[in-house]
Amino acid sequence: MTNSRAKGAKGERELARKLREYGYDCRRGQQYCGANGDADVVGLEGIHIECKRVERLNIEDAIAQAKRDAREGELPAVFHRKNNHEWLVTMPLPDWIRMYGDYKK
Repeated sequence: MTNSRAKGAKGERELARKLREYGYDCRRGQQYCGANGDADVVGLEGIHIECKRVERLNIEDAIAQAKRDAREGELPAVFHRKNNHEWLVTMPLPDWIRMYGDYKK
């Protein structure tokens, strides 16, 4: 496993652990059978998670990847973090508005 691949897997495990701390039953999406079309981290119903644990992130490319890989009905979101920083979530504004509207109902 290359260093970047190992770092990616480590970031996915870290994010899944953090989401479990919030009470969500999350795990790495590809941990059991390789590239199967799952998100990087699964367990948030209706959200396609693209996980990026990098110091320099091209957020536009990451969002494009999340949109491309999201299944029908899933909202694409990039969960990302740099060293010594908190986790952030980036998603397209129309999807965020939709999610917030559902919350307000």
